[in-house]
Amino acid sequence: MSAAMTETPRPSRGGRPRDPSRDSVIRAAILQLLAEVGYGALTMDAVAAEAGVGKATIYRRWRTKQDLVVDTIAELNRAEITPPDTGSLEGDLRSMLRSLVGVISGPAGAATLSLLSTVPHHPALAEAFRAGPMGVWRHGFDEVWARAEQRGEVRPGLSGSLTAEAASALLVQRWLLTGERVDELYADEVLEQVLLPLIRATHAPG
Repeated sequence: MSAAMTETPRPSRGGRPRDPSRDSVIRAAILQLLAEVGYGALTMDAVAAEAGVGKATIYRRWRTKQDLVVDTIAELNRAEITPPDTGSLEGDLRSMLRSLVGVISGPAGAATLSLLSTVPHHPALAEAFRAGPMGVWRHGFDEVWARAEQRGEVRPGLSGSLTAEAASALLVQRWLLTGERVDELYADEVLEQVLLPLIRATHAPG
């Protein structure tokens, strides 16, 4: 086994300050490689080659492969999720669900699928998912619910309810379990046929 395949920590190196633009390129390379080869076959050498940077650039940022992947997952979706403010709950939910479709269909979605069998064996990865993408999406939907309450579209207390959990559940279930299409048309169907009727039945203002 080559040195590049091991998880032996390397000391942080000094030198020039980190370039944030390189961080984004390196994270994009990590997602691409995770989707292609999975966590087990991922190497620091491969990340450096895919990103077009030297190995020293990688090791200045992350000491091990796990550090590198955990950091990437922790930052996942932060740039993509800006809670919309369309002026209505229906518009906000449609925008959020379509954003979720975009993530599922892109490199982040493919990388996530490749990590599913790995996460239970790596607590740091599991925590990165909880604090990273899961937390980002939960916060985004919480803002949507809060604005709907302020506009008087729903009763208080929707955030954290079973209805709130259902907002993305059908998309995620289809993506992870069935392999069927998850596109904007499906997201709109979920919104119009399931989510909005459920909200009207259980959380409509009195």
